[in-house]
Amino acid sequence: MPKPLDKRLEDLDTTIDMLEKAMEKALDDAEIRAQRPTGQQRQEPTAEQRAFGTYLRLGNQTPETETRALTVSSDPQGGYLAPEEMSSEFIRNLVEFSPIRRYASVRTTGAPSVKYPKRTGIGNAMWEGETEESQESNVTFGMLEVPIHGIRTFVDISNELLADSHGQAEAEVRLALAEDFGQKEAVAFVNGSGVKQPEGLMTNPDIGFTVNGHATNLSADKLIDLLYALPAAYRNAPGAAWAMNGTTLAAVRKLKDGQQNYLWQPAYVAGQPETILGKPVVEMVDMPDIGDGNFPIIFGDFSAYRIVDRLSLSILSDPYTQARRGVTRIHATRRTSGRVLQGARFRKLKTSAA
Repeated sequence: MPKPLDKRLEDLDTTIDMLEKAMEKALDDAEIRAQRPTGQQRQEPTAEQRAFGTYLRLGNQTPETETRALTVSSDPQGGYLAPEEMSSEFIRNLVEFSPIRRYASVRTTGAPSVKYPKRTGIGNAMWEGETEESQESNVTFGMLEVPIHGIRTFVDISNELLADSHGQAEAEVRLALAEDFGQKEAVAFVNGSGVKQPEGLMTNPDIGFTVNGHATNLSADKLIDLLYALPAAYRNAPGAAWAMNGTTLAAVRKLKDGQQNYLWQPAYVAGQPETILGKPVVEMVDMPDIGDGNFPIIFGDFSAYRIVDRLSLSILSDPYTQARRGVTRIHATRRTSGRVLQGARFRKLKTSAA
């Protein structure tokens, strides 16, 4: 028996409503796909982007609830404006730091300091006759301690910026903190005082030096003297290398020996370092410049510089304590230290007349 006319009209209205909703959903999906940048991760459009898409389709008939999401000026002066776009690409400057961690010996610890037993004497053996008594020797020992030091900071970042950048701002802050801590560590490993920070390679009092003989002009002969002032075992160790900054390296590259051969030689094999007098050279931006009384060059076995890590870079995001200001505070902490274990494995060049 056929359905009553009223029932059939009601079913038809229901079907039409379903078709309209399906078409609206299809249009919305097409709009989302059209707004999505090619090759980027799928991301739902913001309220402003949806409102702008609606305005492009409907013009001045756009519902008021949609136009509120747009940046609006008066119609006679230009109408509706497109929402702003935040690029995912950040512009950043280069952060340079000395690669001493790559050449030093690095250890980890769970303690607040590390102590290394150190032998300070070797005995007093003497040639004796057949019936003469031997002489007593005192082999002496000491202790060398590497205390762990902490470095920390925090960054306040707007919650609005965190939301608008879709997580990119927080990732950039974390990268900036890692670069800042890496730079501060490298400066301390080269020039640190040892007070609340690592002892730097250039501040250790046990490292000897060779005087250049001039305050500004480097001497090729003095570099040769410096190299051979070290014992052969240290001079030829696998970790032995020169270290200087780029300005000093440029001056060294111009030096020649008595046969007019350059002391500096390029790397002829990919992946191999440049050499000075046959020994590798490492460019360290934190080394001193050439100047009266400075030590712009050091040579030695870098495995004798010990870096001890207690805590890797720890970053803690705190959205609560500064919530009233609309700010998230990001804390960063690092615990590490460094010290020269054997000063006799290094030698510096002092640029002065005497």
